[in-house]
Formats: sequence, structure tokens, C-alpha cells
Amino acid sequence: MRRRDERGQATVMIVGFAFVLLIGIAVVVDASAAYLQRQGLDTVADGAALRGADLGATGREVYTGGVPEGRLDLTSAAVRSAVHDYLVSSGAYAEYPGLSFDVSVDRASSSVTVSVQAPLDLPLTVPGSPEVATIGATGSAVVVAE
Repeated sequence: MRRRDERGQATVMIVGFAFVLLIGIAVVVDASAAYLQRQGLDTVADGAALRGADLGATGREVYTGGVPEGRLDLTSAAVRSAVHDYLVSSGAYAEYPGLSFDVSVDRASSSVTVSVQAPLDLPLTVPGSPEVATIGATGSAVVVAE
């Protein structure tokens, strides 16, 4: 009987394990990049919600101008304008190209919710996965005058 030659089989296994390892590294790097962008967008969304609630309710900065007499009414247009101005002045549009936002105002609870989204070019791509991911975050603030 003739014996089968097994030379070269280890090479196939090493190449296969290397491929699996490279895919694992790409997944970890991409997930880390997405996590870091989400953390940054969380900060942007929280700041935008606070500014929107502040200026959307009073028309001026409460922290420097004081709270006006009477009820603090939130208007969607004022909140949206304040959020947009905040995103421009904070440099969020420059830091996150393609940034978009949505504002929700609940007048009953005097709350503002800001959702932001920005595309992320993934540093490494796994074959078959998208090269660009959209990352989002939400922040909210409530205006209460007592």
C-alpha cells in the first residue's frame, strides 16, 4: 500500500487561520471606530439638546440672561434654529462631515430631544460588509422654571 503524502497541509491551515485572524482584527478595529464616533456624537447630541431647550424656551441664554417671567414655551422653530446654531458654533459639522439632525419638541413635558447622525468611513472593511456606516446618538433636555 502506498502512503498518502501530507506535506503542505500545514501551510493551508496556517493561511486559513491567518485569514480568520485578519477578519477578526478588522471587525474589532471597525467596532472601535464606531464606538468612538458614537461617544462623540453623544456629547454633540446632549449639548445640542441643552442649547435647544435653553434658547428654544427663552430666546436668549438662560445662564447669562436669566429666566423670563411667565411660562417657558418651547417652539419647534426656535429649538431647531438653536440646535443648528450650536452645531455650527461647536464645530460639529466640521468634525463629523455629513452630520444631520432631527429635533422633537414635547410641549406637554417641556422637553427637547435631538437625534444626530453622521456617516463613518470604516478604517478596515470585512469582505461583504459596507465601507461606510451611519452612526447615531440621541440627547434630551427638559426646561423647568420654578
